[in-house]
Amino acid sequence: MRVFAGTRLVTLAESDRPRLAELLDTDPVQHIFLSSRVAQFGLAPDRLGCPVLGFERRGRLVAVLHCGSNLFLVGDDPDALDAFVGALGRRMQTQSIVGPSAVIPAFLDRLQRRWGPSWSGARSIRPHQPVMRIDTDATVPPDARVRRIELPDAGPYFEAAVKMYTEEVGASPLDASNSYRFYVHSLIRAGRCFGAVHKDQSGLDRVWFKADIGAIDRQYCQIQGVWLAPSLRGRGLSEPAMAQAVALARRSWPVVSLYVNSFNTRALRLYQHIGFRQVGELATVLF
Repeated sequence: MRVFAGTRLVTLAESDRPRLAELLDTDPVQHIFLSSRVAQFGLAPDRLGCPVLGFERRGRLVAVLHCGSNLFLVGDDPDALDAFVGALGRRMQTQSIVGPSAVIPAFLDRLQRRWGPSWSGARSIRPHQPVMRIDTDATVPPDARVRRIELPDAGPYFEAAVKMYTEEVGASPLDASNSYRFYVHSLIRAGRCFGAVHKDQSGLDRVWFKADIGAIDRQYCQIQGVWLAPSLRGRGLSEPAMAQAVALARRSWPVVSLYVNSFNTRALRLYQHIGFRQVGELATVLF
């Protein structure tokens, strides 16, 4: 590994939380994935589930990398990118890389040049994902049929979540460990799922709209997993439903954020129309 004058690569410890918070607070909306996890679990790798690497320049923390199955990069220091690449090694369990859109292509290129084909063959690269926020009421009337999902709704909500994930990611989240079911149920128990339920022709409950709060930190939250049943699209239901999800979320977290693929122009127009504004841009690599 190259050594850069005045720099140091470290594994962050619990005592580093204040200076990590100072770095993440430079853009709390874009960095909410990491700040949310640290707020919940701390920085000890055995509790967080993975280490967080930090790159110091003259004693100041300038970049960090969350090194779980989902890599999350903060910072754009070129020397930090090289140091993180050297520390990661060949790809083993990594499922995704997420970070600033201006940096992720160069980071992936460094990984491939250093470690070869183990970092090649990405299933999907999404280079432009606008990060958006809203901290006021939505500009369209909300649909009161959207409500907080409770445990009795867990079955149909999980079915909708699987459909959303498969449509969005291009692969099913189901596996032998039932980890996705556990994740969805944990969000429901935490009061972080919103949806609209109706009975189908056979009398079974079905969720026709859903949205989750995937990350929270102080007054900030990030909505993920937005989905409307395909048979109902194009009928003007999305905007009021999303407006209600925003209203429900803002009761607990006044600043609501999300990020969306730039090619999803329909979703972009929807979010803009109800009052979201772009404040940054991420990129994601899916393996």
